[in-house]
Order: sequence, then structure tokens, then C-alpha cells
Amino acid sequence: MKENLIEVAQYDGPGYRALVYYEGWRVAFLNDDPSKYRRETIPYLERHNETDELFVLLEGECTLYVADGVGDALGQISTVVMEKRKMYNIKKGVWHNLAGNEQMVLLIVENADTSKGNSDFFPVTADMLP
Repeated sequence: MKENLIEVAQYDGPGYRALVYYEGWRVAFLNDDPSKYRRETIPYLERHNETDELFVLLEGECTLYVADGVGDALGQISTVVMEKRKMYNIKKGVWHNLAGNEQMVLLIVENADTSKGNSDFFPVTADMLP
């Protein structure tokens, strides 16, 4: 088979890695990183101001933290325990973050230009999270 017909990508390291880009979007894996993705170590909730962000749990366990704040207010934080092979689309402008276990592997789809420059961050501590 010709190599230009299919692009195959894999990432087994810790944390986030975007692997496939096409026109205006990208697909990434997010693997566990205990320094970032535990309830006790979540440093902030973030929101993307120009795009939704889609998560699919492939392996392990993961809890989404979402807040209903408007404007610069964080609002009430809720949790959603993710189920494997279900899509969770965090809408544009919604505060969110996640915590998982050591087997956590997520697939993420978002706009290719999602960055710190078009996102906001709200510092949190573990005692603020449900």
C-alpha cells in the first residue's frame, strides 16, 4: 500500500500530544501525568474562548470538572465521571479540567489554534473541587 494513503500516529508518553492536524482542527492523545491530572494537583480550571473541546475516554478512569460561571466568575463546580467510548464536548467558554488514574488515556479533538492566547485560567485548590 502507498504510504500517502493512511497516516498512523501513536503517543505513549505522559501528558498531552497533538498528533494529527487537518485544516482547522487537531486530534491529540492525553495520557496520565500524576503531577497534573490528579484531583489533588489540578492547578486551575481553563476555558477556551474560540472553540469547543471534545474528549473521549479510551482507557482508565477520568472525571471532568466543569463550572457554570459567567464572565470572570467561576461559579459552581460539578463533576462528570466519564464512561469509555462516549464523547464529552465541553462547549466554548466553559471552565473545565480533569483528573484521572494511572491508566487514563483520552482522545481530544479541538481547533488547531487553541492555545493559552485564546484561553483563560482560573486558579483552584483541591478544597475548591467537589
